[in-house]
Amino acid sequence: MTMIAIQDSSDSKASPFADHIVDEAVRQAEERGWQAVRLSEVAHSLELPMSVVLERFRDMDDVANAWFQRGWRAMLAEKPNTFEDWPERIRIEHCLLAWFDAFAAHRRVTVQMLRTKAHLPHLHTWVPMAFDLSRTVQWLREAARLEARYGTRRAQVEEVALTSLFVATLAVWSCDSSDGQRRTRQFVERRLKRGESCMKWVPGMKRKAASPASASL
Repeated sequence: MTMIAIQDSSDSKASPFADHIVDEAVRQAEERGWQAVRLSEVAHSLELPMSVVLERFRDMDDVANAWFQRGWRAMLAEKPNTFEDWPERIRIEHCLLAWFDAFAAHRRVTVQMLRTKAHLPHLHTWVPMAFDLSRTVQWLREAARLEARYGTRRAQVEEVALTSLFVATLAVWSCDSSDGQRRTRQFVERRLKRGESCMKWVPGMKRKAASPASASL
């Protein structure tokens, strides 16, 4: 086994050093389940002092948070040059699926992380989960380059609708064993198409202003 370099001046949990720790934790989780992984065992496997690991990660929930940040980075990754010319529905679909694709290779472990966060005795993770969901939706709006300004009625409706869409998609994805996550992709496509066709029924909003995301509410 080769020791990894620990000289890393960055405080970011997205640094290569932190990524080594997260990757090792996920590798062990694939073998024994997320709840069975211990930071001390991760440190031992990487031949790192436990104190060094604790400088970056207070507990396994912190490791899970760093794992989910990869979904945000996937949504915000560089887009094709023609991205802004795509229909709004397609932009949302592209960015939303990027989040799920980022975790496709470790779907089972990712679902275990979420279940651990939502476990009844873990009250300290419930509130952060709500804020993380809100941030995910905000990053989704940014990544898809939706036009409505934060705080406007249109943006508020989009946020509610996209939150509903994300949670519903997560429920489908968590059990999706189809090739290339086909079931999840079809679900997202259907939901966004249905929203697009219902734009004119969004209360109090002009047809031109309503987005597929807001219509899916």
